[in-house]
Amino acid sequence: MTFRLRDATPADLFAITEIYRDSVLNGTASYEITPPDQAEMTDRFQAIREKGYPYIAAEAEDGMLLGYAYASAFRTRPAYRWLVEDSIYLGPQARGKGVGKALLKELIIRCEALGFRQMAAVIGGASPASVAVHKSLGFEMTGTMNGTGFKHGKWLDTVFMQIALGEGTETAPDPAAYPGSLFSE
Repeated sequence: MTFRLRDATPADLFAITEIYRDSVLNGTASYEITPPDQAEMTDRFQAIREKGYPYIAAEAEDGMLLGYAYASAFRTRPAYRWLVEDSIYLGPQARGKGVGKALLKELIIRCEALGFRQMAAVIGGASPASVAVHKSLGFEMTGTMNGTGFKHGKWLDTVFMQIALGEGTETAPDPAAYPGSLFSE
């Protein structure tokens, strides 16, 4: 499958909303039960972009949006500001075609360039495909929480994975640089 990666734009929000809708209704990556509408997805998109986090789209040759990925705060308390959480969602036609891996790889590169020191993956439903993609790019397992969600008539586990970015924990971060400036202490 041929595709290109680019920054997601507001023009992508209809397709992003539809991809996420499918994931909410048919998957376990999100523990939401009711898909948010485009207005809510627009608010979420803007909140992520206003903080300077990367939000990437994968686009097919014909212009169809195949999937998207973004980084966002793992938690909003200031000490967590050097850690980002990745999120990746693919349309059904893009699954198993390398699109998710390409999105994640680009997200890692961009977050490292921004100065983040760690990236966490919080994998709903303990999806074997998502675990494998993260592992292939160097993420390590950090834990599993059993029975954290109930969706599609069954209990779901949540897997946590993590990768160090840049100098990781080898050096102290510069609190005056981004992402140090994301939160005031």
